[in-house]
Amino acid sequence: MYRVGIIGPESTGKSSLALYLANRYKGTYVPEYARTYVEQKGSQEVSYNELCGIARHQIEELRTYLQSDSEVAFFDTELIVTKVWFEYAFGKVPEWLEEAIKAYPMDVYLLTYPDLPWIPDPARYNGDEAMRLELFNRYEAEIQELGIPYYIIKHN
Repeated sequence: MYRVGIIGPESTGKSSLALYLANRYKGTYVPEYARTYVEQKGSQEVSYNELCGIARHQIEELRTYLQSDSEVAFFDTELIVTKVWFEYAFGKVPEWLEEAIKAYPMDVYLLTYPDLPWIPDPARYNGDEAMRLELFNRYEAEIQELGIPYYIIKHN
């Protein structure tokens, strides 16, 4: 299975892009679990233990999709985003998450640039433009450190 990770700051079109590509290439669309979790909870506030649960769920999804018959899967957000949120919110990242990022790498990343206007949403956390750019830079640095090919997606 060819794995495409679509990552980037909030409100940059990741979900729309992932769904479009999955339909266009008859692949599997893997929705963002953190969004589902936050929407079900009804609060953006997530504890360290809850974020651990989100990360573990994402890892299990990766394992499951690796065993599927699909030729390509488009992941709407994945473990790098979770890692950066651990750093941002709690100043630390569980070692098992770092290991999972290396154990279940994407084949390519599509990194969405924050050039779309912020659209408020109950599951979105931060619309500050400087913060969105900082997160973009952090995601790019993580991808570069892994040495995985990536493409920056700009909308303008």
